[in-house]
Amino acid sequence: MSTKVTIIRPKKLFHLRDLKELWQYRELLYFFTWRDLKVRYKQTMIGVAWAIFQPLITMVVFTVFFGNLAKVPSDNIPYPIFVFTGLLFWQFFSTALSETSNCLVTNQAIITKVYFPRLILPLSSVLTKLVDFLIAAAILAIMMIFYGFVPQLSSIVVVPLVLIISFMASVGLGLILAAINVKYRDVRYALPFFIQMLLFITPVIYPASIAGKYSWLLALNPMTGAIQSARASLLGTTPVNWALIGISFVACLILMFVGIYIFKKVERYFADIV
Repeated sequence: MSTKVTIIRPKKLFHLRDLKELWQYRELLYFFTWRDLKVRYKQTMIGVAWAIFQPLITMVVFTVFFGNLAKVPSDNIPYPIFVFTGLLFWQFFSTALSETSNCLVTNQAIITKVYFPRLILPLSSVLTKLVDFLIAAAILAIMMIFYGFVPQLSSIVVVPLVLIISFMASVGLGLILAAINVKYRDVRYALPFFIQMLLFITPVIYPASIAGKYSWLLALNPMTGAIQSARASLLGTTPVNWALIGISFVACLILMFVGIYIFKKVERYFADIV
């Protein structure tokens, strides 16, 4: 009696077959995402309200110190809603990046025992933060009503594009850091410092126009175009710069493919060294 044996060999590069495989394991992607959500808010008093509490409290602190005391300009927009719009997208990017970079190490037991497309782990980490983003976005909608802001028609297109840009940036950088973190655990110590520094070269607490001659430094940050475009479409701070959106989209798309390439290149060693 013959027995069918399936040999699984890691592929060096991302292939169209990988997309088919990800689709076949879509239920596992849902399971990992749902598991992370339940674990995060298990045995908490306010549950998913933490997704609202964190950006809301941060907005209050920034408004008091930067808006009221430091008098940071906000393009003639009330500072609370100005900074909250930036924080909404920034926290999605930063928390997704942090979770993605550690996803292989935290799932060590599963990686070493069961086969599944490893890309599912970073994707589930980002999707978990997307749920938090959607919950916190309800606060932004309430603030827009309170301050009397009516989003432009372009926001129907711009906001999903900005979200896709943020998604690609967090996945691209996250995959690179996750691959490095498997071998060198310095990432978990360096990343919080890196994210903290990155916040100050991202126009979250100030408008991009304040940078002046240093605007080129802000342009190196893929989240600059995303946050500027979100504010332009939702708050009308400036006209929507479609060229900037296009550049950010292409840059983050390239970053994501670079991340996938590096991730796939070292994937064969994950189970051995994780």
